Amino acid sequence: MPPAAATNLGYTPPDGSWGWAVAFAAFISIGFSYAFPKSLTIYFKEIQEYFSVSYSEIAWVSSVMLASKYAGDAGPVSSMLVNRHGSRPVVMVGGLMVCVGMVLSSLGTSIINLHLCVRVIGEGFGLAFTLQPALTITGTYFQVKRPLANGLAMAGSPVVLSTLASLNQFLLNSFGGRGSFSVLGSIVLNRCVAGALMKPVNKRKTSEEAATANISSMSANPSAEHSKNKRKSQSFVFIDISLFTHRGFLILIGNVMFFGSFAPVVFLDPYAKHQGTYEYSAPLLLSILALVDMFSRPVTEFLPNSRWIRPRIQYFFSFAVSYKGVCHLLFPLASGYGGLVVYSIFFGLAFEILSALLFEVLMDLVGAHHFSSAVGLVTIIECGPVLLGPPISGALVDVFGDYKYMYYACGALMLVPGVFLFIMHYYNYKKLDEDCRQIVAVEIRTSEEAVKLKINQNEKTSD
Repeated sequence: MPPAAATNLGYTPPDGSWGWAVAFAAFISIGFSYAFPKSLTIYFKEIQEYFSVSYSEIAWVSSVMLASKYAGDAGPVSSMLVNRHGSRPVVMVGGLMVCVGMVLSSLGTSIINLHLCVRVIGEGFGLAFTLQPALTITGTYFQVKRPLANGLAMAGSPVVLSTLASLNQFLLNSFGGRGSFSVLGSIVLNRCVAGALMKPVNKRKTSEEAATANISSMSANPSAEHSKNKRKSQSFVFIDISLFTHRGFLILIGNVMFFGSFAPVVFLDPYAKHQGTYEYSAPLLLSILALVDMFSRPVTEFLPNSRWIRPRIQYFFSFAVSYKGVCHLLFPLASGYGGLVVYSIFFGLAFEILSALLFEVLMDLVGAHHFSSAVGLVTIIECGPVLLGPPISGALVDVFGDYKYMYYACGALMLVPGVFLFIMHYYNYKKLDEDCRQIVAVEIRTSEEAVKLKINQNEKTSD
């Protein structure tokens, strides 16, 4: 494996040692953060019957959790807290907030109490302070082995989901809804233990070497200090408004594919139980989805970087969006538990392909210069569909009294944007080729003018 690109860290990352404990802590923290909102769908039928609420109202529980988590992970609040206090206290406070939210929700007497405790206090803000602190602290311990460490950390999501899905059903049968939430609150305190393992890296060993390197760098480049100060002044700008005039960025956000992306996960377990599936078999569908997600990652990481797909990766992304839509459209035709398992396998594969491709395509569209700002903007924009998609889908179930129309709607909201992306990416590639030809023509014309100018100068000199 080639070494990571050199950066002016001011110290040499250990690339191991305590770093592996930090990577394991990130594995636990990220695992709970991403798996918790999905695994709580096991309780939807119980909550709906207890509080006598509609599918649309109960769907707000997961939708607000996911939207708040996405906004917190990408927004400036998480960045400022990590920069000011470090990753360790941020993750530990987040774990404590989730615990308090779950325990308070077990004492709630209305759906409003549940939304406030679970959505806002617990999984909303508590789970939001996870991804950035975990990956930031992992990055300080690794340089050469950073991809391996980050891969280990991100693998926590499918592993924890595959475990929590069946565990939640066991807790529900053993302790009921209220007791289960209290037990889950104590289990999620393991995030505080994980946060305690995130000890800041020791940078004192190479401080003298770093100071020497900085002095030599400044002497070689007098403008280095000015550039550094300029970057600091620009670090407070959280939104790059110029992206809203960028053709590639507008193509990606100018569709509604995210509206049909998360609702099928939220209603998978309730739909299976509605079909009469055994109560312990229904949560296994989420476990299957998570395991497919985990084991398909090597393939989905390899395909976008292969020489067949990389030159036209935007087309492959369009295919992935359309493929996910087709999965949802065909799902109502599945019969029996076997059909649900087949759907979970194909849906898990589609979910992982899109997750792996989204930021690769974003980099391809906007370039490295705008990538950091584009990631934050796309994630924040994604919060809207993540927030509204499940409740709107639940409203369809309330109106028609059948889940199949919800899956048809989600499938259409993925298939149509997939076709739209095919067309727009064809247009984008065509425009990029035209831009390249124009640049080449300008360079040739400039070179010809330079040659003519040189010839004229030589002729005047000879005269």
